[in-house]
Amino acid sequence: MATYRVRSNNLRVEVARKGPDGKPIRESKTFDNTPQERLKAEKWAAQIELDIISGKYVDTRDADTTTLLEALDRYEQEVTPRKKGAVQERNRISLWKRSDLANKTLSSIRGVDMATWRDKRLADGTSPTTVRNDLTLISHLYSTAIKEWSFESLTNPVAKIRLPTAASARERRLDLDPDENGKTEEQRLLAECDNGPHWLGPMVRLALETAMRQGELLALEWQNIDLSRPVARLVNTKNDHSRTDRTKGRDVPLSPRAIAILEAFPRNISGKVFAIGTMAVVHAFQRACKRAGIEDLRFHDLRHEATTRLFEKGLAVEEVRAITGHKTLAMLMRYTHLRAEDLAKKLG
Repeated sequence: MATYRVRSNNLRVEVARKGPDGKPIRESKTFDNTPQERLKAEKWAAQIELDIISGKYVDTRDADTTTLLEALDRYEQEVTPRKKGAVQERNRISLWKRSDLANKTLSSIRGVDMATWRDKRLADGTSPTTVRNDLTLISHLYSTAIKEWSFESLTNPVAKIRLPTAASARERRLDLDPDENGKTEEQRLLAECDNGPHWLGPMVRLALETAMRQGELLALEWQNIDLSRPVARLVNTKNDHSRTDRTKGRDVPLSPRAIAILEAFPRNISGKVFAIGTMAVVHAFQRACKRAGIEDLRFHDLRHEATTRLFEKGLAVEEVRAITGHKTLAMLMRYTHLRAEDLAKKLG
């Protein structure tokens, strides 16, 4: 039965009855104390009772009281650790926690709020791909809340807006043309990497020789390197589907130059080849590029460069895929940037 209480100019309606499972359900809502609003209150109470009796009632209290900030905390604890890109995702979560939407409840955030946030980020100069990835995180948070946290009443506000179009694939390669001192970009880059931390030069050279991702290089362990074969075993790569997958990982063949790099590199007691963190690599590489006078070059561009060089050496598509670990041919092609002038030479 519904009970009605008048407080000042408000009419508070409370519905309390047992659900089909025998558990008590309580729901309340406040209306203006006017005849017209009283009719709305009675219709609301009748609908709630009908939903409870028929088993269609959905509890909205958690969604109405849980803020985005609280949901992000839970998501970071329960979901993020299971992802390979956990470090990058925590950075995205930190960004969202500082946003104006963080203190709003999940149920109160609308599509227009997400659209406003999107447009502001784009206007501030953030790349469309970054904004798209940030929104994808929130979309997955809502999906998780609906499917796994019993927030069935929620609707996903990200699903109601247009996501920014992803940027075109990068085609940045190291410039072969020498500068006024006769040095190419690669020569200048390697020279400045050697002037940085002792590990930076070997890591960049190994990236160019093997096409390994930055994360794969950082996870590489000496126990998984066999210089006699010569092969480096990557046991946990980006494209592995499961942490328990027995077939995960891949073997990367080592060129004579890669072998020489590893043989000359001192071993760390940790067992890792490069016992450093992601951000240390990012900052050291950026500083080396700046000293070398190189613009718009990222560490990940080295993977593009190395992949293309494998094709230039005459390796077949499937041979290159086996080395780089790309899941699909389409993705492999995004990493391949053959120079037209080199192709022209092959035409005779």
